Amino acid sequence: MKYVIFLGDGMADYRIAELGNRTPLMVAKKPGMDRIAREGRTGLFRTIEPKMMTGSAIANLSVLGYNAAELFHGTEGRGVLEAASLGINLQQSDMAMRVNLICIEDGKIRSHSAGHITTEEAHVLVRDAQDYFKDWNLRLYPGLSYRHVVVVPDGEFQLECFPPHDYVGTPWKELAIKPMTSEGQSTADLLNRLVEASQPFLEQHPLNLKRRKEGKQAANSLWPWAPGKKPVMQTIQQRFGISGAAITAVDLIKGLAIYAGMKPIEVSGATGLYDTNYEGKADAALKALEDVDFVYIHVEAPDEAGHEKNLPLKIRCIEDLDRRLIQRVLLGLEEKGWESTVAVLPDHPTPIANGNHTREAVPVAIRFPRLPPDSVTCFDEESVKSGSLGLLSGPQFIESFFKFQIPNS
Repeated sequence: MKYVIFLGDGMADYRIAELGNRTPLMVAKKPGMDRIAREGRTGLFRTIEPKMMTGSAIANLSVLGYNAAELFHGTEGRGVLEAASLGINLQQSDMAMRVNLICIEDGKIRSHSAGHITTEEAHVLVRDAQDYFKDWNLRLYPGLSYRHVVVVPDGEFQLECFPPHDYVGTPWKELAIKPMTSEGQSTADLLNRLVEASQPFLEQHPLNLKRRKEGKQAANSLWPWAPGKKPVMQTIQQRFGISGAAITAVDLIKGLAIYAGMKPIEVSGATGLYDTNYEGKADAALKALEDVDFVYIHVEAPDEAGHEKNLPLKIRCIEDLDRRLIQRVLLGLEEKGWESTVAVLPDHPTPIANGNHTREAVPVAIRFPRLPPDSVTCFDEESVKSGSLGLLSGPQFIESFFKFQIPNS
């Protein structure tokens, strides 16, 4: 028995007047997703509970059946997951955070990604920042593109932080990190000083001066957020007796896979953007299924289009995910003669209207072998409301997904 989850990050959306009061999922051409709905069972899934942050870390943890509130004590924990993906060995006393390279102009956040700075350029800036801040009580680690990690030894993780993608256009000085307990004041002060001190250093860095001359955004500020401590998690194998692998271009998903005991698989050309290697991810998933039972395929592109408020691009990303990846995997499963359970869903909505993550329940479809489908024939936010899965929450999705296990012949 083989298991595949297709996760289209941020695919869900609101109805949009420009689309005739329909959502991007309603108008996109996506026969692969619709086939899973038509041949399977559908419903809604509340991946982010009230009072939890609307982050991808929390949502993807929910998809895999983990309780983010228990693991990260109410914080998102994204930085800890990304630290794991970079091979950073955290001590229990360490506090880890994501730190973005962002662009600030006229005192306001212009971009959460400094125009999606390249990994090569970002490594130059983070490497030099490591040296610049070497005497501070923190450690910087380079990651991919604008996404990096900062570790504060003995740091307090209960902090109120502000994800930069949610505050584009906001004056940066209004977004100072705040301690949630009195013990966190020194950590908050350290991090706020880091943000302020990074700006003149990065603004005058030769690489940023070159970027400005080329008409590109300067990556002129470090921006830490998503604090957490190292979690203790049961693996997918321990919970369900299932061996697994994950395919993603996003560090936090890779880190989640590592903590969940799944093998992260690197795919050449996987970018996390609209130009990602969809076919490469599909082929890597089919190859991985020769050795493992379960593959989690994460595609970031629709989420990035949502953050950019780019409606045509979001629709294109949904269609590319379907045509170039989902249909390719479904065909491969059939050609190999593997009996399989497959599911498709977003982790959260990223509506074009505001460009931010929201917590509304997302559509989900699961195609089980040898089980009759329900009456739903399309995969979108509205159609699945009449599905037989109803409204799922907590571990109900993953427990349903793995419920019908048929031994391999």
